[in-house]
Amino acid sequence: MKKLIVSIMVIVATSSLFAQNNINDVLNAIEQNNTTLKALRETSDAKKLENRTGIFLSNPEIGFNYLWGNPSSVGNRQDISIKQNFDIPTISGLKSKVANQKNELVEWQYKADRMNVLLEAKLYCLDLIYYNALLKELAVRLNYAETIAAGQKERLDRGEGNVLEYNNVQLNLSSIKGEVSRVRTERNAIVAQLSRLNGGVELALGDSGYEQIKLPINFNDWFAVAEEKNPVLSYVKQEIELSKKQVSLSKSMGLPTFSAGYMSENVVGQRYQGVSVGISIPLWENKNRIKQSKATVRAAESRQVDTKQQFYSQLEILYQRTLGLQETATTYRVSLSNANNSQLLQKALDAGQISILDYIIEMGLYYNTINQTLEAERDYQKAFAELSAVEL
Repeated sequence: MKKLIVSIMVIVATSSLFAQNNINDVLNAIEQNNTTLKALRETSDAKKLENRTGIFLSNPEIGFNYLWGNPSSVGNRQDISIKQNFDIPTISGLKSKVANQKNELVEWQYKADRMNVLLEAKLYCLDLIYYNALLKELAVRLNYAETIAAGQKERLDRGEGNVLEYNNVQLNLSSIKGEVSRVRTERNAIVAQLSRLNGGVELALGDSGYEQIKLPINFNDWFAVAEEKNPVLSYVKQEIELSKKQVSLSKSMGLPTFSAGYMSENVVGQRYQGVSVGISIPLWENKNRIKQSKATVRAAESRQVDTKQQFYSQLEILYQRTLGLQETATTYRVSLSNANNSQLLQKALDAGQISILDYIIEMGLYYNTINQTLEAERDYQKAFAELSAVEL
């Protein structure tokens, strides 16, 4: 039994020795090592290059013709031409601006994906802190249960106790050992999840206590700040700006495009050379392009209204839930401070004023309250983490 207690303490102690100091250290490590974020970063960079592709002048065209004369007495003919198509500066400038806005969209998408990965990691960290605290508590309970079981064994050997009491303490001891095994399994699973997010590099968080939370007093004031930091809202806002630029570009695409070049023609005894110019009038190619661009703007504006409303409603629900869980956790913690009967029960058991079964039942109520307190504090912390995810 002592080995089991020591092993529990070793788990928490070793995790403290080799773990990051706090949640921020864990998140920083994961941001550096997470393979998903690395892949997303590479994809974003590639997408940005793609957006900057095809916005420059088209390739120059060089032509050469060699024609045999018939009859042969007229000689052969040679033509050389060099031609370059180009847009008017307005179109070129708009293409560049559209590409830049597309790249901003790509960056906002990456920031949204990054926020989701770090939020997942933070929630795992909060679970790990909960299991660390619960393992510490279970180590204390296991020590008490082992001491009581040993005492009951001695009494039974001296003929002072009875088998019923001895069986009760053994059942209590088995229950605690089973709970220890379950919590250790859950804790190991959380450590494995953090290692997965850290690119397979093992890490853990040895803390068993949470950082102080400062919940915003006024939701609307806090939302105004969160709205500016939220990458999803910034993304849909950027979509509108991009769509408007697309409308301007579509209108400009209705303007003619030009070409200019050089051309020469050689025949027997004669040579012609000079400049060539051309104009392309977009009569059919851009049909409905402006209508489609304007429809895209309206769709983007509708998405922005919907996304902002959904974000506001979800955060308001989370805010109210966080407030409620904060009150619950505080109530449990105050109750534990004001109604801790563990020492009184121990004295009553030693004095023979209560039976071992009564002691186990009464301590079970106290232990259950501790469990509920730890769960409430974890749930409160996780709710606030989701509420403040834009800060990651």
